[in-house]
Amino acid sequence: MGDDSSAMREPAHRTVDTNGIRMHIAEHGAGPAVLLCHGFPELWYSWRHQLAALAAAGFHAVAPDMRGYGQTDAPSEIERYTLLHHVGDMIGLLDALGIEQAVIAGHDWGGPVAWLAAQLRPDRFRGVIALSGPFGPRGLRRPTEIMPQGADSLFYQLYFQTSGVAEAEFEHDVHSTIRIMLYSISGNAPDLAGSVVDRNAPGMVRREGGFLTKMVNPEVLPPWLSEADMDFYVCEFERTGFRGGLNWYRNIDRNWELLAPFVDANISVPALYMAGERDIVLSFPGVRQRIADMAKFVPQLRRTIILPGCGHWTQQERAPDINAAIIDFLRAFS
Repeated sequence: MGDDSSAMREPAHRTVDTNGIRMHIAEHGAGPAVLLCHGFPELWYSWRHQLAALAAAGFHAVAPDMRGYGQTDAPSEIERYTLLHHVGDMIGLLDALGIEQAVIAGHDWGGPVAWLAAQLRPDRFRGVIALSGPFGPRGLRRPTEIMPQGADSLFYQLYFQTSGVAEAEFEHDVHSTIRIMLYSISGNAPDLAGSVVDRNAPGMVRREGGFLTKMVNPEVLPPWLSEADMDFYVCEFERTGFRGGLNWYRNIDRNWELLAPFVDANISVPALYMAGERDIVLSFPGVRQRIADMAKFVPQLRRTIILPGCGHWTQQERAPDINAAIIDFLRAFS
């Protein structure tokens, strides 16, 4: 009995064909489907706590390694990482699993995928949950044209644009990179002056340095992150490198161009938004105003939850709170 019970708590893994690529997924439970999209630099594993909780609550939770990550294919061409590709991957995933409709959730870069999936295909995605990034209208100018830069520093998304630069920094010592990122962008880290997470100049990378400059490699991991968790991330990124994930950033302007036909299209399905109070994304210019204005563009926004003391890695840092909020949201219209 104990062995069977233990096995039930572990997600199943398989690989499916979707949208011209092979995608690895972890899935758990049976019932209404919930699709969980991770961000950068993450994996299906970022949703490990939600997979078990959703399964126990009577849902079929599916967490893929997104395009370019982990055991999923990573096409070499940069232009094959647009948001339309990612939404196509999610539609193809539902088809491969024989699922007619799902609620889609996304964290970090998974958030824009979830928002766009709900915006373009409300017939397939009956609800949307976003963590970290709020929904907002398409801007009037190409995103990279308005990103801040100066003589000494530039916005991190601009730093990521040139192929090979961030890859070289991050892949020099993958273990340190992952450890530094997961800690320094969390709610456990102190304010780090002169770094990407400096709230006086959020997201800025020093030209004479790199993304990891002035960040901290902690002696002891925070309680939400174990050495075994670290080992899982490090093993995967040592094998794959970071190029696949970085290519998402290299399509920011291309996404803006491709999504022009959908300007002013609102999100029509029920929505839930959550973020950490100490998430550096909330310090980026205009983001808090987007959160305040979101109900104008997401008329069925059910709740906005800002978690005190939480950083960027919401579903890992505050798993019980995130699990409870997601399950409450799902049960309200399942």
